[in-house]
Amino acid sequence: MGELPDILIRNMKILFVGFNPGLRSGSTGHHYAGHSNRFWKLLADAQLTPRRYRPEEESELAGLGFGLTNIVARVTKTAAEITPEEYETGRHRLRALINLYNPKIVAFNGIGVYSQYAERRKVAAGVQETPVIPGVIDFVLPSPSGLVRLPYSEMVDLYKKLKALSDSLPSA
Repeated sequence: MGELPDILIRNMKILFVGFNPGLRSGSTGHHYAGHSNRFWKLLADAQLTPRRYRPEEESELAGLGFGLTNIVARVTKTAAEITPEEYETGRHRLRALINLYNPKIVAFNGIGVYSQYAERRKVAAGVQETPVIPGVIDFVLPSPSGLVRLPYSEMVDLYKKLKALSDSLPSA
């Protein structure tokens, strides 16, 4: 099981950031491939994508102005296995990627992902008042993992808010 390739384009609308690849993603080589992961369904239901994509179609997101990466590249069964050193390395790598690729919005798939990235304890879903990198909007989403117990309708509403924000920004 190797690392998943990032999907990155310059000046993208939204860069989606996860914790790290799970076992199924690691074995298939595709982002958000877990059977209970709702990422692809959420994108479609919030109309961020014109249809529901499959994990193996992830590269097509670039054509929509979206990118994919993780704060930590190592495949694990759970995010609890990630070490503080891996988060530190990932934090620096992610900041460098954001500076290089210049996304308008960085959407973090999980409050914990953003907490690690921003080194902040108190984080709520939605737009973050003070972005880590000036000029880039930090947007926190609930994790799409099937382990998250937030009602699906609330998750879709947050993805719809992300879509509305993205749609409101001027094109590059």
